Amino acid sequence: MIVFPDDLMYSREHTWARVDGNLVTIGVTDFAQEKLGEILHVELPQIDLYMEQDEPFGTIESSKTVTELISPVSGDIVRVNEDLLDDMGIINSDPYDTGWMIVVELRDLSELDNLLNAAEYRDYVGGEAGLD
Repeated sequence: MIVFPDDLMYSREHTWARVDGNLVTIGVTDFAQEKLGEILHVELPQIDLYMEQDEPFGTIESSKTVTELISPVSGDIVRVNEDLLDDMGIINSDPYDTGWMIVVELRDLSELDNLLNAAEYRDYVGGEAGLD
Protein backbone atom coordinates (compact mmCIF):
# COMPACT_ATOMS: atom_id res chain seq x y z
CA MET A 1 0.00 0.00 0.00
CA ILE A 2 1.34 3.42 -0.97
CA VAL A 3 1.76 5.79 1.98
CA PHE A 4 1.50 9.59 2.14
CA PRO A 5 2.90 10.84 5.48
CA ASP A 6 1.01 13.88 6.76
CA ASP A 7 4.15 15.65 8.01
CA LEU A 8 5.62 16.03 4.51
CA MET A 9 4.99 18.31 1.57
CA TYR A 10 4.89 16.97 -1.98
CA SER A 11 5.71 18.18 -5.48
CA ARG A 12 3.79 17.29 -8.61
CA GLU A 13 7.09 15.78 -9.83
CA HIS A 14 6.86 13.10 -7.10
CA THR A 15 9.45 14.36 -4.65
CA TRP A 16 8.73 15.00 -0.98
CA ALA A 17 10.01 17.71 1.33
CA ARG A 18 10.42 17.53 5.12
CA VAL A 19 10.78 21.08 6.43
CA ASP A 20 12.77 21.75 9.61
CA GLY A 21 13.27 25.50 9.96
CA ASN A 22 15.13 26.56 6.83
CA LEU A 23 16.44 23.04 6.13
CA VAL A 24 14.49 20.81 3.76
CA THR A 25 15.16 17.09 3.40
CA ILE A 26 14.16 15.79 -0.04
CA GLY A 27 13.49 12.34 -1.48
CA VAL A 28 11.21 10.54 -3.91
CA THR A 29 7.70 9.60 -2.85
CA ASP A 30 6.49 6.10 -2.16
CA PHE A 31 4.28 6.48 -5.23
CA ALA A 32 7.33 7.29 -7.38
CA GLN A 33 9.46 4.41 -6.14
CA GLU A 34 6.52 2.04 -6.63
CA LYS A 35 6.09 3.19 -10.25
CA LEU A 36 9.84 3.09 -10.93
CA GLY A 37 10.37 -0.43 -9.63
CA GLU A 38 13.75 -1.64 -8.42
CA ILE A 39 16.17 1.29 -8.14
CA LEU A 40 19.48 0.47 -9.82
CA HIS A 41 21.39 3.76 -9.74
CA VAL A 42 21.05 7.27 -8.35
CA GLU A 43 23.07 10.28 -9.39
CA LEU A 44 22.98 13.07 -6.81
CA PRO A 45 24.57 16.53 -6.78
CA GLN A 46 27.54 17.70 -4.77
CA ILE A 47 27.31 19.60 -1.51
CA ASP A 48 27.38 23.42 -1.82
CA LEU A 49 25.69 23.47 -5.22
CA TYR A 50 22.70 25.77 -5.62
CA MET A 51 19.56 24.32 -7.17
CA GLU A 52 16.35 25.92 -8.39
CA GLN A 53 12.79 24.87 -7.60
CA ASP A 54 11.32 22.69 -10.40
CA GLU A 55 14.78 22.05 -11.91
CA PRO A 56 16.62 18.69 -12.02
CA PHE A 57 19.04 17.91 -9.18
CA GLY A 58 19.97 14.39 -10.26
CA THR A 59 18.76 11.24 -11.94
CA ILE A 60 17.33 7.95 -10.80
CA GLU A 61 17.60 4.75 -12.81
CA SER A 62 15.32 1.82 -12.24
CA SER A 63 14.59 -1.48 -13.89
CA LYS A 64 11.98 0.37 -15.99
CA THR A 65 13.40 3.81 -16.84
CA VAL A 66 15.84 6.65 -16.16
CA THR A 67 14.23 9.86 -14.95
CA GLU A 68 15.30 13.24 -13.65
CA LEU A 69 14.84 14.12 -10.00
CA ILE A 70 13.08 17.51 -9.82
CA SER A 71 13.68 19.75 -6.83
CA PRO A 72 10.62 20.87 -4.86
CA VAL A 73 12.49 23.96 -3.56
CA SER A 74 15.44 26.25 -4.33
CA GLY A 75 18.50 26.42 -2.13
CA ASP A 76 22.02 25.33 -1.35
CA ILE A 77 22.67 21.61 -0.95
CA VAL A 78 24.12 21.05 2.52
CA ARG A 79 23.94 17.24 2.78
CA VAL A 80 23.78 14.27 0.43
CA ASN A 81 22.75 10.79 1.57
CA GLU A 82 25.98 8.87 0.94
CA ASP A 83 24.31 5.65 2.15
CA LEU A 84 22.44 5.52 -1.17
CA LEU A 85 25.71 4.92 -2.98
CA ASP A 86 26.10 1.63 -1.10
CA ASP A 87 22.45 0.55 -1.07
CA MET A 88 19.98 2.12 -3.48
CA GLY A 89 17.41 -0.41 -2.34
CA ILE A 90 16.62 1.73 0.69
CA ILE A 91 14.79 4.10 -1.66
CA ASN A 92 12.40 1.23 -2.42
CA SER A 93 12.15 -0.10 1.13
CA ASP A 94 12.12 3.18 3.09
CA PRO A 95 11.66 6.23 0.82
CA TYR A 96 10.62 8.60 3.62
CA ASP A 97 13.28 7.83 6.22
CA THR A 98 16.61 6.19 5.36
CA GLY A 99 15.95 6.66 1.62
CA TRP A 100 16.17 10.48 1.73
CA MET A 101 18.41 12.00 -0.94
CA ILE A 102 19.54 15.53 -0.13
CA VAL A 103 19.14 18.33 2.41
CA VAL A 104 18.79 21.88 1.11
CA GLU A 105 19.07 25.19 2.92
CA LEU A 106 15.92 26.95 1.79
CA ARG A 107 16.26 30.59 0.73
CA ASP A 108 12.61 31.47 0.14
CA LEU A 109 9.95 30.02 2.44
CA SER A 110 7.20 31.19 0.07
CA GLU A 111 8.24 28.41 -2.34
CA LEU A 112 6.60 25.96 0.06
CA ASP A 113 3.25 27.42 -1.03
CA ASN A 114 3.76 25.66 -4.40
CA LEU A 115 3.82 22.22 -2.77
CA LEU A 116 0.96 19.89 -1.92
CA ASN A 117 -0.03 18.50 1.46
CA ALA A 118 -0.53 14.74 1.86
CA ALA A 119 -4.24 14.79 1.00
CA GLU A 120 -3.68 16.98 -2.08
CA TYR A 121 -0.84 14.77 -3.31
CA ARG A 122 -2.89 11.62 -2.73
CA ASP A 123 -5.69 13.17 -4.82
CA TYR A 124 -3.16 14.27 -7.46
CA VAL A 125 -1.82 10.75 -7.98
CA GLY A 126 -5.09 9.01 -7.14
CA GLY A 127 -6.19 7.98 -10.60
CA GLU A 128 -2.71 6.92 -11.62
CA ALA A 129 -2.22 4.95 -8.42
CA GLY A 130 -5.63 3.30 -8.52
CA LEU A 131 -6.60 5.10 -5.31
CA ASP A 132 -9.84 6.71 -6.44
